[in-house]
Order: sequence, then structure tokens, then C-alpha cells
Amino acid sequence: MKAVKSFFRNHTWARVTGRVVLIAALSAAALALFIGLYPPFSARISRPDRNIYTSRSVNYEGNRFFNGEITAMRTQGTDPGAGLSTGKGTAPTEPLPAVAPALLSDPGEDSLTVTWLGHSTVLLQMSGLNILFDPMLSERASPVSFAGPRRFAPPAMTAEALPSIDAVIITHDHYDHLDMDTIQAIDGKVSRYIVPFGIENDLRRWGVAGDKITALGWWEETEIDSLTVACTPARHYSGRNITDKNRTLWASWALINDAHKVFVSGGTGMGSHFEAIHNRFGDFDLALLDCGQYSADQAQVYMFPEEAVDAALTLGAKAAMPIHWGAFALSGHSWDDPVQRFALRAEETGLAALTPRLGETVNWADGPFSPSWWWRDIK
Repeated sequence: MKAVKSFFRNHTWARVTGRVVLIAALSAAALALFIGLYPPFSARISRPDRNIYTSRSVNYEGNRFFNGEITAMRTQGTDPGAGLSTGKGTAPTEPLPAVAPALLSDPGEDSLTVTWLGHSTVLLQMSGLNILFDPMLSERASPVSFAGPRRFAPPAMTAEALPSIDAVIITHDHYDHLDMDTIQAIDGKVSRYIVPFGIENDLRRWGVAGDKITALGWWEETEIDSLTVACTPARHYSGRNITDKNRTLWASWALINDAHKVFVSGGTGMGSHFEAIHNRFGDFDLALLDCGQYSADQAQVYMFPEEAVDAALTLGAKAAMPIHWGAFALSGHSWDDPVQRFALRAEETGLAALTPRLGETVNWADGPFSPSWWWRDIK
């Protein structure tokens, strides 16, 4: 009788174990298929792509990109502005003030305007061109429309209202910087895309023609008429799902013509790359610096506002503007802490700070500049 019971017990256990293994295998296969086919996730990186990245990148090895200095995504850093919080919530209790952009209808070669559309989405007019950085006009910074960080302030322009765009420039592939729905909505208006290595595959997957895309590695350059666009280092990371960490490159950008030099930081922590960029290109006129969504445990991959001002000074910038704030609550700080602390630090150091309202166009010819402090009146 014991032998019979043992036989059935062992066979029942074997059947249960087999089912568990089968279910686990099918689930893993389904997950892999979903990750591979779901359009908002990262596109596949081919072997020819990897060969290109290996031959042209200073920071690509083992099928992944890496930072130029040792960097931890999670670390216990020190907030240089601890205690300076405005004490407000992570989202405002009322709509942020927005104005209609005052874009130049026929920007000249020597003109320079910057229009903040929210978060890190910026429309730059330079060298007679309309250049759009990190277009993100969707409701959520997420691969799905029903979950994930939700905007607390709408973008200052819709896709339909945008002018023709000579170039879209992407800094990295995080959802708050690279948005599939926005790319597809504006593609008919865009002449060219300039992106860090790897992101070209995402754009093609979303229907962008391959001949419109230029992919670059750090320190590589391309030209648009009289404008030089240089891909420069940042200290950050990339990834759009659980399997693709650092498979695509992150970057900052330097835009240079005979009249002006503009720097856009992208997502980055403080690091030696700012000095390296200055050593190569000299002083900049304007620096647009990500300085929101920071926290002490990600101190090496996001800048605190005071560090962003110090980065502008290292770059020799005549003026600087804080971005990566005013749309999403991706960290625990008060919604206006980034711009408040940035403006205070700029005031201490003598740096001219641009703090436009949503949609407000700042014309370089109207300088010198000082903070407007408009956020102080909003809870």
C-alpha cells in the first residue's frame, strides 16, 4: 500500500512540476515576444549595428554603452541644496501659466530663439532653422496610455501647431524624452532626425524613413547647412524595457555656427565631460541644462540644480536655462524646486538665467536676461 501511495505521490508531483515548468517557459516566451514586438519598446540592435557602434564609439563594449567615468545608477549622494525646498507638492494645484510662442516666421542666419514647450521639449531657432529637442507631447511618459507618470501641465504646443521642423534631435531613449506617439504625429513635418546610436532603430520601427535619420556617437559631428551639430558626452543611462539597459547611447549636443554656440545637456549627472566639452568647443552662448527629477540616490546620473549652474559656468555659458521640469513628477522634490534653486544659484554666481513660462519664446537679441520668478505665485 505504501508503494502504491508513493507511486501516485511521486507521479502527481512530477505532473505538477512539469506543468509549472511548462507554464514558466510559455510565460517567458510570451514576455520575450511581447518585448520584441510591442512598438514602444526598444527595437532590436542587429549585428551590423553593433559592428558600427564598436568601430565608431569610444564607449561601447559587450553590446552595451557605458559612461566615460565610473557611474552608479543608484548611490547615496549628497544634495548640495538640501533644505532649500519650496515645500510645495510634487505637482502644482493650479494650471501653470502658458503663453503663445512668438516664433520668428523667417529666422535669419544670425538669429537665435529658444521656446520651452515643457519638460525637456525645446524648439530652437538657429541658423535659419527650426530645431526641436526631445519632442514629448503625450499625456504620459510611459509605454502605455493608461498608466505611468502623467503630465500635470500640458505641452505649450500641439503637434498640429508646430511649424515645419528642419531637425529633431534626441538626447536619449527614456519615455519622457523619446515618445513614439509624438514622433509619429510630427514626422510629416520633420526633414531630419539626429540621434545617438541605437535610437535610429526605434525611429525606423515607428515608420520614419531611414534616409531622414543620422545616428552619431560621442564626438562625431554632422552639418545642416551652416550649422554644425556635435554629439557630445553625458553621464546617464538608457533603456525602455527590462532587457535593454544601455543598449542605446545617451548624449548631450553642441550646436555651433559663426554667430552662436548652444549646448543642450540631455539627462546627465555632474561629471568631467563638461570640462572636456568646453576644452573642445570653447565658451558657449546658451546652455540648456536638465536639472529636475533629481534625488540623493541617483546623484551620479541626474544633476541637482546647483550642479547644473556649475556646469553652465564650466561650459563658459553667457546664459543658461533649466529644463527637465514643469510637466512630470518623476522624483520626490517639489514641482518648482528645480527652477527656484537654479535661479538662486545663478544669482549667487552672476550667471544670467532664462526662466521662461511655458510656450514663451526668448530671443537672444533681447538680452541681457534675468529670472522672472513667475512660479513663486503658484501653489
